[in-house]
Amino acid sequence: MQQLKGIRICIVVENLPCPFDRRVWQEAGTLHAAGAQVCIISPKAQGYTKSYELLEGIHIYRHPLPAEADSAVGYLVEYSAALFWQIYLSFKISVTRGLDIIHGCNPPDLIFLVALLHKPFGKKYVFDHHDINPELFRAKFAKEGFFYKLICLAEKLTFKTADMSIATNESYKEIAIQRGGRSPASVHVVRSGPRLDRLRILPPDDTYKHGKKFLVGYVGVMGKQEGVDGLLRAINYIVRQKIRTDIHFYLVGSGTEFAELQTLMHKLELDEYVTFTGRIPDEELLSILNTADVCVNPDVVNEMNDKSTMNKIMEYMALAKPIVQYDMKEGRFSAREASVYALPNNEEDFANKILDLLDQPELRKSMGEFGRQRVVTELSWDHESTKLVAAYQQLIEQKKLRRL
Repeated sequence: MQQLKGIRICIVVENLPCPFDRRVWQEAGTLHAAGAQVCIISPKAQGYTKSYELLEGIHIYRHPLPAEADSAVGYLVEYSAALFWQIYLSFKISVTRGLDIIHGCNPPDLIFLVALLHKPFGKKYVFDHHDINPELFRAKFAKEGFFYKLICLAEKLTFKTADMSIATNESYKEIAIQRGGRSPASVHVVRSGPRLDRLRILPPDDTYKHGKKFLVGYVGVMGKQEGVDGLLRAINYIVRQKIRTDIHFYLVGSGTEFAELQTLMHKLELDEYVTFTGRIPDEELLSILNTADVCVNPDVVNEMNDKSTMNKIMEYMALAKPIVQYDMKEGRFSAREASVYALPNNEEDFANKILDLLDQPELRKSMGEFGRQRVVTELSWDHESTKLVAAYQQLIEQKKLRRL
């Protein structure tokens, strides 16, 4: 059914390229399947270097971007460059293909500036709330100040500019209402559910175990707030204190701390037990995760992570993997009995939880089955995609958007 036929949508995302950004790509595919014309503006990155590409009926426009920032000044340079290209490409799309709605995905909370330039021409703005940036800033820099106040202002202006807001969970919806001044009816929860046709359960490939009995897997960003350094220290505790040398750890992903984390691995002399892969194709990722006996989410406990839904948790559950993570609100909501929960930021307890699971195969099996069933029946993208289309239908009716 072509519920959105004739509607032209331009999705703007900065922090990841498309189609690598799985949530954005799933949203784009859903909107396209519902009849909308969908264009995406995203940065170039390794493996995604074409300035224009048509994939699965979706038009992708990519722009250059400075190296990923890890300081306030670096962010200013990165965001300024991105904003220039987003404005240029959005008007190029408007002239050549037309657009009715700009769908902005943070971070950063600056894409509303692109939308403001199109508002006089009757265009609408949908804010897709991926990260709570004030909390993210505090998690990265452990301080407030001038830049923090700017981020708070940008968040308020983003919510004020938006004609509709999409939240990835109930915690984000509450922020949109209380801090952003949104009416509850204008905020729609669309979770980042995994696509089960992509996350297929496959036979394990024991070559990834490097001759060891067990494999523990991690997939995600390698940044300051993701806690991968703490995971390495937990692995060191397992190897040195618990004298467990029958486990190999695969850490999949990249980010601003990637080189530093490899240096820490060398310093702790864990090369025999840890493999960093960087970004890898989906097929290889699936092979690693399907082989894993346990998957981990070492995100540190802070106010951002407590309120955020992590894609990795959903992916682990979709593949029927038992999980170890720290005890946080949204992490517990997503995983429930599919996970065990370590004491907040206690690396030794995290390590012991991994060992406890590895020594209980029946418990691992029951936890994995619970997680898989929860995704199939409640949390997969099949369930969330209908909510996204319904939200767009409501916006179109309320704003009386003209269809082509």
